[in-house]
Amino acid sequence: MFDRYEAGERAVLVHIHFSSEDDREDLQELEMLVSSAGVDSVAVVTGSRNVPHPKYYVGEGKAEEIAQAVLQHEANVVIFNHALSPAQERNLEQLCQCRVLDRTTLILDIFAQRARTYEGKLQVELAQLRHLSTRLVRGWTHLERQKGGIGLRGPGETQLETDRRLLRARIKNILARLEKVSKQREQGRRARQRAEVPTISLVGYTNAGKSTLFNRVTTAQVYAADQLFATLDPTLRRLEIQDVGPTILADTVGFIRHLPHDLVAAFKATLQETHDAQLLLHVIDCSDDRVSDNIEQVQLVLDEIGASEVPQLLVMNKIDEVEGIQAHVDRDDEGVPIRVWISARQNVGIDYLMQAIQERLSGTMVEQHIMLPPTAGRLRSQLYQLDAISEENMDEQGNWLLDIRVPQVEWARLCKHYDELPDVVNSQDTD
Repeated sequence: MFDRYEAGERAVLVHIHFSSEDDREDLQELEMLVSSAGVDSVAVVTGSRNVPHPKYYVGEGKAEEIAQAVLQHEANVVIFNHALSPAQERNLEQLCQCRVLDRTTLILDIFAQRARTYEGKLQVELAQLRHLSTRLVRGWTHLERQKGGIGLRGPGETQLETDRRLLRARIKNILARLEKVSKQREQGRRARQRAEVPTISLVGYTNAGKSTLFNRVTTAQVYAADQLFATLDPTLRRLEIQDVGPTILADTVGFIRHLPHDLVAAFKATLQETHDAQLLLHVIDCSDDRVSDNIEQVQLVLDEIGASEVPQLLVMNKIDEVEGIQAHVDRDDEGVPIRVWISARQNVGIDYLMQAIQERLSGTMVEQHIMLPPTAGRLRSQLYQLDAISEENMDEQGNWLLDIRVPQVEWARLCKHYDELPDVVNSQDTD
C-alpha cells in the first residue's frame, strides 16, 4: 500500500537532549526498546537542541551526520527516541535513503510482536491504524491521485481519500469487535462482583517484574523475560488469600513514559480490570536509578484511565540486585501496610507480601460462637469450605457448637443466604 523502505535489523539510534523536562527521554530505555523489538543497534547519534527543527527534527548538520552513520554502518533503519511528524519522517527518509521510525511506531511494532490473543491483536491493530491515519499523506507518491479519463471515471475521490475511507471502515469494524469483547469482560466482572470476589491488579512500569511475581504467587506460566513489554495480553488467575477467601489476580501490560495515547485508548477494555480492582499491587524495580520518575509515569497513566483512586500497595521488587536491603514491610502511622520489599525472582519476601495483601483486603473479621442444629449440615459444610471453623464440639442434643472466624464480607453473605443464622449467634462481633 505504501512506497516505503523495508525495515531491517541494523539500526542507527538518534537521541536528542532538550532543555525542557517534558521533552526528555531516556537513551537507555530506547536501547532496551530496540532490543525488545529484535533489532541490533549499530550506532548512536546524540545531540542537544532547545526546540525540534521543523524539517528534520534535528538540525541539518545533525541530519547529515545521521545519513553518514547509515552509510558507514550499512544500517537499514533509523530509530528516533522522539515523536516525529509525518513530514519529518518523509524528509529524513529521503535524506538517509532508509526507513525512519519514531518512538511511537517502535512501541507499536513491539506490541504487534507480543499480541497473542484475539483481543490483543485487535487492540494493537486499532492503535496502528489510528497512528497510520495521520501518515497517509506519505503514501501513493508514485500513482495518480485522481481517477479520470475515458473509461476511468470513478467515484471522483483521490486515492488518499479512498485510503482514508477504507481506514475509517476498518477502524469502525475493529471497534465493533472490541465492544463485543468488552461486553464479555464486563459480564465476567459483574459475575465476580455479585459473588463479591475481590480483584487485585498488578500495575507498574514495564520490566518491573510483574509477570515473574504473577507466576510466583499463582500456578500460571505467563511469559516473563528481562525485556520491555514482555507481557501484553492480560491474564487472570484465582488466588486464595487467608481470611479473605478466593480473589482474582490480574496481570496487565506495563506502562512507559509518554505511552502513546492511541495505545491507552485501544487498551481501555484491558485496563478496565485495573479500574475496577479493589487493590492495585504497584510493582516497582527498586534497583532502577529512575525509581521516582517511573512511579510518577505510572501514576500519570492511572490518572488517564481513571484508576488513581484505587487503593495501592507498593511492591518494591528486585531487592536481590540492591545491596543491604532485606525483605520487610513498611507501615503507615495506623499500622496499615503501604510498602513491601521482595524479590520475586529469588522467592524472597513473598510471605510478607501475602500477609500485607491479607491485611489490606480482609478488613473486619467476625469471630462468633454459634450452635447449629443437626439439620444445618449444609451450612456447616460451607463454613468448612471457607476454612472458618477453628473449633467444633457437639452437645447432648446433637447440636454442633462452633467457634468460627470469618471475614465480614463472607459473614454478611452467609446471613443473607441463611435466614436462621443470626438467631444462632451467641456472642458479639469482634475485629
